[in-house]
Amino acid sequence: MGSEWAVRASGLVKRFGDRNVVDGVDVAVPPGTIYGVLGPNGAGKTTTLRMLLGIIEPDEGERTLLDAAHPREASDRVGYLPEERGLYPGMKAFEAIAFMGALRGLDWGTGRKRARLLLEDANLGHAADSKIKKLSKGMAQLVQLLGSVVHDPELLVLDEPFSGLDPVNQERLEAMILAQRARGATILFSTHVMANAERLCDRLTIIAGGKVRFEGTVDEARATLPIRARYMPHHPDAGIRALLPADAQEEGQGWVFTLPPEGIEGVLVKLIDAGYGISGLSIEPARLHDAFVRIVGRDALEAAA
Repeated sequence: MGSEWAVRASGLVKRFGDRNVVDGVDVAVPPGTIYGVLGPNGAGKTTTLRMLLGIIEPDEGERTLLDAAHPREASDRVGYLPEERGLYPGMKAFEAIAFMGALRGLDWGTGRKRARLLLEDANLGHAADSKIKKLSKGMAQLVQLLGSVVHDPELLVLDEPFSGLDPVNQERLEAMILAQRARGATILFSTHVMANAERLCDRLTIIAGGKVRFEGTVDEARATLPIRARYMPHHPDAGIRALLPADAQEEGQGWVFTLPPEGIEGVLVKLIDAGYGISGLSIEPARLHDAFVRIVGRDALEAAA
C-alpha cells in the first residue's frame, strides 16, 4: 500500500442527545505501525473507532480507511475485535475462526486450514476442536482475535483487547499483535491499560472528554514530565537533605528528585565530598502512566471512574 496513511480522519464529531461524545478528533495512522488510542473510560475511544470503521456515521468530519472513500468499501481488508466479544458457543474453536474469515470473503476450506495453523502458532492447538463454551474467557478472546486476522487483513482494529485477560494471555496477545506488524499489517487499538501501550505502540493519541489531548510517540508523551533521579547514600542522615535539589523526597532508604538541567554530576560531587557516598543511583524517565495522568488530569480520571 503506497498511501501515506492507513487511517486518516479530521474533525470527527459524534453527538448523543445534547452531548458531544467525540468532539473534533483528528487521527492519522501511518501504515505498518502499532497505533494506540488511549483514554479513561467514557473518553470516546470506542465511538471514534466505530466511526473510523464506518459502523456509525459521524455528525461532522471526514475519514478515509485504506484509501477508501467510505470505510465499508475496505471492510474485507480489515480485521476487527470489538469491545463486546461474541462467538457462537456451540462452534469449535477452529470453525469459529474460519467462520469469521468467511464473513470477510475468505473461502471456507482455506479458513479452516489457516485456523488450525493460527491456533498452533499461538500454542492453542490443543483447543482447536473444543467448543467455545468449553473455553476460558481468555482463550475464547484469543480465538476471536485469531478470527479477526485469519484473512490476513491490512488493518487490524482492536477495541480494549487486553480487558479481562490474565498476564499469560496478555503476553500471548502482545505476541500476536507484534507478529501481525511483522507481516506488514497496521494495528490500531484502544486501551486504558498504559503498560500494554507503553510496550507496543509506535505512536498514540490520548483522548479525554471526546477531545485529543496528545498525539505522538511514547517517548514524546513521557517527555511531558521531567526525568527523575533516584539516589541511595552509603551513610544516610538528616543533613543530606540540604545537599539535594529542592523537590527531593525521601523514599525508603533513598531520595527521589528531578534531574537538574545541568545534569547529576554537580549533586553527586557535593554528596561524595560530604562523605555520604553512593550506594545506588538510577535515572528514570517518566512512565507512560504518569504522563497519561498529567495530560488527562486527575479530575477527568476521577470523573470517568
